[in-house]
Amino acid sequence: MKSLEGKVAIVAGGARDIGRACSEALAAKGAKVVASYYEDEAEGAATVAAIEAAGGEAIAVGADLTKQEDVDNLVAKAIEAYGDRIDVLVNVVGGLLARKTISEADVDWFEFVMRLNLSTVFMMTKATHPYMGEGGAIVNFASQAGRDGGGPGAWAYATSKGAVQTLTRGWAKEFGPAGLRVTCVCPGMIATTFHDRFTKDEVRASVAAATPLRRQGEAREIADTVAYLASDESSFLTGVNLDINGGMFFS
Repeated sequence: MKSLEGKVAIVAGGARDIGRACSEALAAKGAKVVASYYEDEAEGAATVAAIEAAGGEAIAVGADLTKQEDVDNLVAKAIEAYGDRIDVLVNVVGGLLARKTISEADVDWFEFVMRLNLSTVFMMTKATHPYMGEGGAIVNFASQAGRDGGGPGAWAYATSKGAVQTLTRGWAKEFGPAGLRVTCVCPGMIATTFHDRFTKDEVRASVAAATPLRRQGEAREIADTVAYLASDESSFLTGVNLDINGGMFFS
């Protein structure tokens, strides 16, 4: 039997890059997946098509998860499609937005970075929590940047991801008595469009060369870990912030 057979999983930001890999990995273990996408409907359709081609079941829902009404609609669509229980929530949504020094930043930009990376985790978890119970699992996404402060101009992003790590620990204590686990993954440099946009090729090559495994990570490697954390195979893990960076940073 597949380890997530019959379970329902929402992947917030589940239609591209690491999010899509997570959606596919959860579906491969038997979960019925609800993957959100932002603006690009084709990404959502492609994710669903890939899951269905592999024999899985999924729907895609468009959502700007910085908006409460879109959060509520995403959860409502999951309930409408698969019933009134949610077993897994994966909070992938987030982004760097831009690299800025403090002199270049203003409070509106800073607050939006926090809303995108931290408030979305809170809103999605609060909206799904009433439908989750014993045996459920929440997997948050932080970053190596939350451990080490990030690269040049990434201090706001790093701060938000450090907060997600702390949120994970706090919720693990709050939700644990009900049998609901909360964990977090902290990826290092992974080959995605995130780094295509924000990290220079020479920097990526330098980081890869300095990593003990001498390479960048792949989205599937993060997704496989997420699927493990979402399943009963990790039933005594909660509150953990798991570093996945090829040995570049140890915590």
